[in-house]
Amino acid sequence: MAAAQKFDVVGIGTGPGGYVAAIRGAQLGLSVAVVEDDRPGGVCLNWGCIPTKALLRNAEVVSLFSRAEEFGITVGEWKADYAQAIQRSRRVADRMAKGVEFLFRKNKITLFPGRGTLKARNVVEVTGKDGAQTLEAGRAVILATGSEPKSLPGVTIDEKTVISSNGAVRNEGRPASLVVIGAGAVGMEFADVYAAYGTQVTVLEALPRVLPIEDEEASTQIARLFGRRGITIRTGVRVKSVTPGSAGVAVEVEAEGKVETLRADQVLMAVGRAARTNGLGLEALGITMDRGFVTVGPTGESSVKGVYAIGDMAGRQLLAHKAMAEGVVAAEAIAGQTPRPVDYGNVPSCTYCRPQVASIGLTEAAAKGNGREVSVGRFPFTANGKAVALGDTEGFLKVVADKRTGEILGVHIVGPEATELIHEFAVGRTLEATLEELMHTIHAHPTLSEAALEATLAALGQAIHI
Repeated sequence: MAAAQKFDVVGIGTGPGGYVAAIRGAQLGLSVAVVEDDRPGGVCLNWGCIPTKALLRNAEVVSLFSRAEEFGITVGEWKADYAQAIQRSRRVADRMAKGVEFLFRKNKITLFPGRGTLKARNVVEVTGKDGAQTLEAGRAVILATGSEPKSLPGVTIDEKTVISSNGAVRNEGRPASLVVIGAGAVGMEFADVYAAYGTQVTVLEALPRVLPIEDEEASTQIARLFGRRGITIRTGVRVKSVTPGSAGVAVEVEAEGKVETLRADQVLMAVGRAARTNGLGLEALGITMDRGFVTVGPTGESSVKGVYAIGDMAGRQLLAHKAMAEGVVAAEAIAGQTPRPVDYGNVPSCTYCRPQVASIGLTEAAAKGNGREVSVGRFPFTANGKAVALGDTEGFLKVVADKRTGEILGVHIVGPEATELIHEFAVGRTLEATLEELMHTIHAHPTLSEAALEATLAALGQAIHI
């Protein structure tokens, strides 16, 4: 084997955490190499966040076409081609992956295609098409290999009859009927996409409500609106077995003591994700793990000095934007700076179904459970002029605040562009803004953002437009 190539930092994985860490490290004058066994961009850009949002945009356009008469538009015979929607999503993903490759070249980051394995705390072996080569990290190794879809015990994901989100963004065929197991963000987003294209969708969730990490009011609203669109939602259901056959798949479920069998063309498994840590060499180095995730400190450093882990494999929220923030912190720490740690209590949660769902901070129940006396303000989008003009009035914006101090404890949005609106409160919480300070912030009219002002006013007992 050739002599080891030496860099300050070697990263394994180029998803949002990995590529951001690499770029930030390069900006700080470090020589950086990255190892990737897929395309740059990781799961998010290639198989997750980006292609799914492209598909959701297609679903939104299909929905608008079906409502054309509402806007005074007469449309003749039209066809929604699901295969072309998939193809468009792949083009979008390809464009984003090429963008990451460009950023690597721009920042003089060396990309090594292949699978990376830790041979020592500062040595990475890369196995690729051209054989093996060794990389030596003078300062640190950053692990950013992400996560992969989980399945139920005994159920094999074949990406044909039983599919994961990976298969859903690849398969150009659309099933006539689909059972989605899991009503978190992934399950609800794909339920939205498939239903828009005419698939009969049933969503199963073991917990009492959909989007279980969200505020209860948000979960209730989404379940009701999905039901209105013909999507069957069943919560409190335990899946006992999933049996593929020649004519589709049989799903045996138990609810309230009764067992029944549901049948569909396909099953989409959306029961969570597991960290990709197998084959990395973590065990041999004695890197501490907790429930499958790498245990890390405030800067992302693992129990082995000089080995960092960021993103999904480091646990907490399995979100791309959390991974990016961790990538910056890790790179700055490696470069000798003193970065501000990630504030895990102020990470926005976003679900891009229709209507969108976004939140930050505590739910109302959690705030009260912490012993806080809270003030709650709500504003429906039915009373927002911009939402009415858009013909998109489903949902609400809810603010939960400390009644005594006005501290914003949590915000929960169901409605148009919720995933964009949430950032006003992300900034507000970072700056420790109070209800009164937001109240004195003038919001342009007509905008969806006025709902933020109105909900704030409602929490203070001063609502104007409701």
